[in-house]
Amino acid sequence: MGLVEKYINMILYNVTIGIDLDIENEWLEWMVTKHIPKVMATGMFQEYKIFKVLSQEDQGSSSYSIQYFSDTIEKVVKYLDEFAPSLVEEHRQKYINRHVAFRTMLEQIEL
Repeated sequence: MGLVEKYINMILYNVTIGIDLDIENEWLEWMVTKHIPKVMATGMFQEYKIFKVLSQEDQGSSSYSIQYFSDTIEKVVKYLDEFAPSLVEEHRQKYINRHVAFRTMLEQIEL
């Protein structure tokens, strides 16, 4: 086992979304009651957290970071391959032209 592998504890799949201010509350309610439960029901993640971005440049939107935690990269890849396409499309269609999103995958390193 190499040094890097020794310290990897968790995989974080982060989705950052900028949402128009006039639908922010409705969007957040939908995320918490509909979208996130569907993501968690895939069984690929153990937990999630939601953070509101406090510093942002766009005055017409709010940004949120939704963080999904998995114990293996294989589970995240499986989620991305098998489950994410339909869930991402559902979100895109519901909030078309009202949001921007970008996704990143990170490894937790504890020294």
